[in-house]
Amino acid sequence: MQVFWHRRDLRIPDNVGLSIAARDGTVLPVFVVDGDVLAGVGKRQRSFFLAGVRALRERYRSFGSDLVVRSGDPADVLPEVATGVDADRVVWNDHYRPERRNRATEVRDALAAEGVDTDSRTDHVLVSPDRLDSRYPTHGAFYSDWQEVPKSSPFDPDTDAFAPVEDDTSVPVPEVDIDLPAAGYEAARERFDGFLDTAIYSYDDTRDDMAAAVERPTRSVSRMSPYLAAGMIGVRELWAAASEVYDAVHGRERKNVDKYRYELSWREHNYHLLSHNPNLASVNYQTFPNEIQWREGEDAAADFEAWKAGETGYPFVDAGMRQLNEEGYVHNRPRQIVASFLTKHLLIDWRLGARYFTKQLLDHDPASNHGNWQWIASTGTDSVDVRIFDPVSQMSKYDDGADYVTTYVPELDGVPPGKIVDWPTLSRQERESLAPDYGHPIVDRNHGWERAERVFEEALGKR
Repeated sequence: MQVFWHRRDLRIPDNVGLSIAARDGTVLPVFVVDGDVLAGVGKRQRSFFLAGVRALRERYRSFGSDLVVRSGDPADVLPEVATGVDADRVVWNDHYRPERRNRATEVRDALAAEGVDTDSRTDHVLVSPDRLDSRYPTHGAFYSDWQEVPKSSPFDPDTDAFAPVEDDTSVPVPEVDIDLPAAGYEAARERFDGFLDTAIYSYDDTRDDMAAAVERPTRSVSRMSPYLAAGMIGVRELWAAASEVYDAVHGRERKNVDKYRYELSWREHNYHLLSHNPNLASVNYQTFPNEIQWREGEDAAADFEAWKAGETGYPFVDAGMRQLNEEGYVHNRPRQIVASFLTKHLLIDWRLGARYFTKQLLDHDPASNHGNWQWIASTGTDSVDVRIFDPVSQMSKYDDGADYVTTYVPELDGVPPGKIVDWPTLSRQERESLAPDYGHPIVDRNHGWERAERVFEEALGKR
């Protein structure tokens, strides 16, 4: 008998550890509701994740088995389960968040004390971080090495190996303040199939098209991030399916499909960063000669609250934050804009923004969230002196018809799109005449830019 410990891998298909366990004998699948680990994410993601546990249980039941659900510390629960069924081994998949690493170490020690073998496998990424150098200055350098490593095909567990058990333990159903998408592997695969049918062929052309993001949200981009973050679908499955399309097309379509595959490499890079830098969530990846003088105090706190509420007076920023608050998701382009605005125009520490994203996002991923925040903040990989996304020019380029902005900022309905784009640069009188219910900018566009340049150059010792 083998015990397979499900963690952040809520699926049967393309599950490396589960496949290894099933290959070697009968498998008893187990999930431990670990309150300490679940407390590290927001209520929204926690609710979505546990809905995925319930979907996984139903899938096991369709194979004449069940998912054994227990609550508590895995180092206490798993030895009890394993010895209770006289298991030879407990298998799980590796994860890279420090808390999950520590849990795995504790479980391994506790099982060893009971004479139970353990085995863990690389599942969450296409290429194990151990197969590459420990540090890369840029994503390009990482990508050059990463793309040379062969990618395995999706794993297909032997479902006949699942133990014929029954378990009636309930799975918690936390309250949540937004509508959740359907959870589980089948929902993930359905969404991905829809993307593969049409949208992947134009992905590079539409991924920053904000009008398309409103009109066809899962057809301009894949919107697979919540499912990947919860492990409801395997990354090898996404890579293999996208690669199959890539091999079958040519010209512009081939470029579009390859862009999707390339974007998966950014996720891989962020996991590489987290693996080799467990403190990625709290410590700057780059070293500065001087401290970055982030703003603090009452004024900064008020600006932070305005940013969280989507009330900065910058339409593209506010639309992004309101989408986040209303849906638990924000499109990648405005995701970059809101992060840049906080860390540069408002000069507020990136860690505050990352923590708010952790609380609000359905697709919070400990590697991508903190790796990307550091990239935006100029403290991470691919560092430049001061990376600033201008929210006015970005809106002009990607949402010049204000389709996205007016979807989430209804106070601007009826205002000419050009005026919405230029909102932060208009006179106060003109803004009040156009949309008296929408606020004025909380920081001057040029002042915020220049202040950020000065502070970062001082931190770098260039002033």
